[in-house]
Amino acid sequence: MAVAAEKAVLVGLLLPNDGLDPHDPLGELRALADTAGAVVVDSIMQKRSKPEASTFIGKGKLQELKEMVKLHEAQVVLFENDLSPSQIANIEEQVEVKVLDRSELILDIFAARAQTSEARLQVELAQLEYTYPRLRAMWSHLERIVGGSPTGIGTRGPGEQQLEIDRRIVQRKKAQLKREIAEVQARKTREVAARKLEHFTVGVVGYTNAGKSTFFNAVTEGGAYADNKLFATLSTRTRLWKLGDGDQVMLSDTVGFVRNLPHHLVASFKATLEEAVNADLLLIILDAADPNARRMYETVTEVLDDIGAKDNPRLIVLNKTDKLENNAELLTLTREIPGSLPASAVTGVGIDKIVEHVRTALRGRSIELTMTIPHGDGKTLQFLETRAVILDRQYDLDAVRLHVRMGRRQLDQLLSMGTQAQWEGKANPTSPGWGR
Repeated sequence: MAVAAEKAVLVGLLLPNDGLDPHDPLGELRALADTAGAVVVDSIMQKRSKPEASTFIGKGKLQELKEMVKLHEAQVVLFENDLSPSQIANIEEQVEVKVLDRSELILDIFAARAQTSEARLQVELAQLEYTYPRLRAMWSHLERIVGGSPTGIGTRGPGEQQLEIDRRIVQRKKAQLKREIAEVQARKTREVAARKLEHFTVGVVGYTNAGKSTFFNAVTEGGAYADNKLFATLSTRTRLWKLGDGDQVMLSDTVGFVRNLPHHLVASFKATLEEAVNADLLLIILDAADPNARRMYETVTEVLDDIGAKDNPRLIVLNKTDKLENNAELLTLTREIPGSLPASAVTGVGIDKIVEHVRTALRGRSIELTMTIPHGDGKTLQFLETRAVILDRQYDLDAVRLHVRMGRRQLDQLLSMGTQAQWEGKANPTSPGWGR
């Protein structure tokens, strides 16, 4: 049975240095509401130097919000800002409909879109992390039942006892989820480490709805879910990306980032973000047609720093250039983000330049070597077939002589494998001081 869309009123408090878009401060909240399945019927904004302690917005605006909710018969109020449990309770008492802040809305979207068991575990933990400190506010109605006295007769029975029971239940559940997620994390870490040994890995990261999955599908065999909504991808998908000339990498599509992404959500999704943290190269996909592309770039870099990917090599791709009416905005953006590459995952324009940059990162400083490998050293032969460009090949009875071109990084990997190759000429990479 289809669930009717709820009517929502959006609320935002403009605070100094809050990072909101001055032209459309509620634009992202509106997109989040749409993704969650709500119908936005109205919005209200207030500018203050600091929030009202009890109700976040001022009393006058709160009264205006109450009237707006009644006028439109709205079922939910969505705040752009994060609220305390007591603020949510106080606002709900006035407007008489449920109130969600930004973090809870994002958690709701993640819960609705989580498809894999891994994602569901992570979302459930994040929801409990959000709920736990709010348990007392959830039981505040029991205080009102006994006239507002928290120490009166009958209060500790149902209220305090149930609060402690709920806290213990949540703590036990959190511990269980953390154990299960730790197992997922350990397995994911092993998978990523094994993949890095065999392949050069590239992680696609970026703001949500920047076109990451569309880019992923354009350069690989695809399979990533792509939709024009926020957080279309909540799990990682990895595919082989063939660059040509025998070069290939493993490309991973990851969950999108968003401004002020709840920290407990980032922590819960650490296993999913493992691909980004350990990638040999990060492709940061930006929506060049979005007027807030620069802000989005800053958000992405902040999140990458937070999850431990601060030092990963990065390549910035200005996607969706097919949606630009002229090049003026693109020129401005390329000046603001030096080294960025314009492209369109939909039309394919600019993909060839991205491939060249990825190939350069893959090979590093290209070198040519001649070596003889015993037929029995299948591991070395397979490595060279997949990770190097074979320029010449000669067979004899016991071995094969190969003249290859590869990057320094690939050579280091080959040497770490314990290869049985015999190097010809003076170019012996096992010699002390070679290549210096």
